[in-house]
Amino acid sequence: MSKSLFTDASSRLERALKYVSISDDAIERLKYPKASLSVSIPVRMDNGTLRIFQGYRVRYDDTRGPGKGGVRYHPNVSIDEVQSLAFWMTFKCALLDLPFGGAKGGITLNPKELSKAELERLSRGYIEGIADFIGPDIDILAPDVYTNEMIMGWMMDQYSIIQRKISPAVVTGKPLTMGGSRGRDTATGTGAFHVINSLLPKLDKKPANTTVAVQGFGNAGAVVADLLAKAGYQVVAVSDSQGGIYREKGLDIASIREYKQEHRGITAIYCEGTVCNIVEHEAISNEELLALDVDVLIPAALENQITAENADRVRAKYIFEVANGPTTSEADRILDSKGILVFPDILVNAGGVTVSYFEWVQNRSGLYWRLNEINERLKERMVTEAEKVWSFAQEFDISLRNAAYAQAIARLGEALDAKGTRDYYQNKTRA
Repeated sequence: MSKSLFTDASSRLERALKYVSISDDAIERLKYPKASLSVSIPVRMDNGTLRIFQGYRVRYDDTRGPGKGGVRYHPNVSIDEVQSLAFWMTFKCALLDLPFGGAKGGITLNPKELSKAELERLSRGYIEGIADFIGPDIDILAPDVYTNEMIMGWMMDQYSIIQRKISPAVVTGKPLTMGGSRGRDTATGTGAFHVINSLLPKLDKKPANTTVAVQGFGNAGAVVADLLAKAGYQVVAVSDSQGGIYREKGLDIASIREYKQEHRGITAIYCEGTVCNIVEHEAISNEELLALDVDVLIPAALENQITAENADRVRAKYIFEVANGPTTSEADRILDSKGILVFPDILVNAGGVTVSYFEWVQNRSGLYWRLNEINERLKERMVTEAEKVWSFAQEFDISLRNAAYAQAIARLGEALDAKGTRDYYQNKTRA
């Protein structure tokens, strides 16, 4: 029987502990989620039938602040997956030095099978089920896989109805007219771009001679692909859940994004004004994309895409994880043995939660920032923390993943120890 996603995720904690000193108390507390909630959500379907959906919310740790994490709608959502995602969020928020803990939520379903009205009833029903478990100072929701600003707006509105007061800070990623932040919809991809663009020069890679493949042409993947292409990188392959396209000379990412928004599919095209022409390309599978001979591979889909079964076929020199948990711990060891550098998800995709933090701050203060202010603050934080992770990895000659977790663990350890440790109560440290 294969080990659970959470077991695999938590193994990263064990390895990183070798490079940082924190109390045994802190280590013990980081091994377990603080609270988990499972709810049944009854939804009256458009045809009059009643369906029950299973929903989850896990608050892994809130030592540094209220829980923070997205809500995903996907057939594979389970308590194991949600707990793992909450675990990753805990370390991601600490790594970016945000005043949040880690949380996550989800509902098990295929959202493509529901009408918009059914999705609204489901989203509001989810909030009915978890309303006592969340709040602006307890646990803050955000969009994730197959959830968007409309769904976040429904959730915020339902929570406000239950509380009998407008509560915009309970949810981030909302529409601007409901208190959302400028730049939140593109934040994950934009943050990833800043990490990539700041670290690749350290490896003597310049945009014009750097080839890139992006698995997962959703919101985050499409944004980072577009920004890389505009910066001069050669994006040669992209894919979605249906498959991918490859063109050795590079793809016109802006045209492909425009086509996908209108047709919900990927085709290698070039658009000039309103005229679009299909260009010669090769259709490939997601597995084939992962094995392309490129400089940079960006997994931006779901977890467990690079595993022990396919890691040996990966030929990219550098992997930047835009998805959460796309690489298993077994695959990490194989990639490391091949000399492939993996830039971890808790750093690379942290742009989303960073701008969610900005949105939360704006909601609580009532002062809203311009887009250029958001982008400047995001770039500064992403580049600063990326530089710290890089320096730590170089200093101790360890993997970038271990360096990122060690940095996060050190901050979490300080916060946990501030509440008291065994040494303190045994009078081994001064009050």
